[in-house]
Amino acid sequence: MRKLLLFILFVSVTLVTYAGGYRVSVQGQRAVAMGHTGVAVVNSAELVFFNPAGLVYLENKLNVSVGVSGIFTDVIYQNRELGTSSETDSSVGTPLNLYGSYKVNDWMSIGLGVYTPFGSEVEWPTNWAGSHLVNNIELAAIYIQPVVSFKISDQFSIGGGPIYVTGSVNFNRNASRTTTDLEGNRSNITVDDSGVTNWGWSIGAMFNPTEDLHIGFSYRSEIIMEVEGGEATFSNFPNSPAAPANGTTTFNAELPLPAELTLGLSYEYEKWVFAFDYNRQFWDVYKSLDLTFGNGSNSVNPRNYKNSSVYRLGLQYQATDKITLRAGYYRDETPVQPGYFAPETPRNDSDGFTGGLSFAVTSKLAIDASFFYLRFEEVDASYDFGTNSTGGTESFGGTYKSSAFAPGLGLTYKM
Repeated sequence: MRKLLLFILFVSVTLVTYAGGYRVSVQGQRAVAMGHTGVAVVNSAELVFFNPAGLVYLENKLNVSVGVSGIFTDVIYQNRELGTSSETDSSVGTPLNLYGSYKVNDWMSIGLGVYTPFGSEVEWPTNWAGSHLVNNIELAAIYIQPVVSFKISDQFSIGGGPIYVTGSVNFNRNASRTTTDLEGNRSNITVDDSGVTNWGWSIGAMFNPTEDLHIGFSYRSEIIMEVEGGEATFSNFPNSPAAPANGTTTFNAELPLPAELTLGLSYEYEKWVFAFDYNRQFWDVYKSLDLTFGNGSNSVNPRNYKNSSVYRLGLQYQATDKITLRAGYYRDETPVQPGYFAPETPRNDSDGFTGGLSFAVTSKLAIDASFFYLRFEEVDASYDFGTNSTGGTESFGGTYKSSAFAPGLGLTYKM
């Protein structure tokens, strides 16, 4: 089990933030193809994530869904007044998801999911104009979620279970725009930790007024990731009583993984399925990213996020006995408020366009393919709480342009 977790962490650590905040929305290939709708769609073990209450309505005794996406992103920063511009390194994120469910009897099913709903990987050029805020960051949070689903009646079910989270972080920035050692090397700080863990929970319900109409509800709790005794490295600081000593020390910090609530419905009509989800993410828990170092230094970084919403539409069409087509759209609001636009999560309001298909290789095995293209609104924004070389506050701003594209592939098995 430990080797499996280390493997998933290795391939997931290059997650790329492309939703509001550092939320990563690729929790199932079939759902992604339908605009990431799923709280009221009964079609696979992806329900472990979207709504565990629906597992008990799956027809087969055993259901397994496995998928991976490749996320290609591009972020461009420009300040025309200062004549500066930078572009992030176009790395490729590879978030995984694994789900399985088993029908114990007619009124009870159990399931297990391993997925990555939060993460970020951003790398700016060395010593770029905003290096005092971030040079690079790698953040990953892996959720392991056992669930149980109970059928109260043919019209109503409930489900849920605990969530175990394990995460890692690596972050580097310069101390300021101007602080250097005697050789002119920019002073910088790197923090690193892995194996950070905590617990949360999920709950869901599904109501079926008719055979073709499903209404779903799902809630995942807030989880606070607490780093205690992580490793912090101070490099290239001048030999001065006013500067921290070079070398390795410890750091403590907290990063919230916000709660989220999803309500939705789906309607089946002949060969068609129509779906709509409303998702509310409670980002207001993210007030500040504060680090306390073992050498007596502190770093206070206000964030002041606000709660945000995502509106999702999905469509499915059974083209043939073997081919199922899907398409979708979603509108994702940013939780970042004016004056708090930090370049480690440079994301604004966005529109997502999705599509995909399933091909039934046999009656038990299907190949699922998906893609999404995410277009972020160009934004003139600033972060007004940076620190200069004298310890004062300064603003950093400019124009950000962002986009993301992600093809995905998966397998669905049932028996």
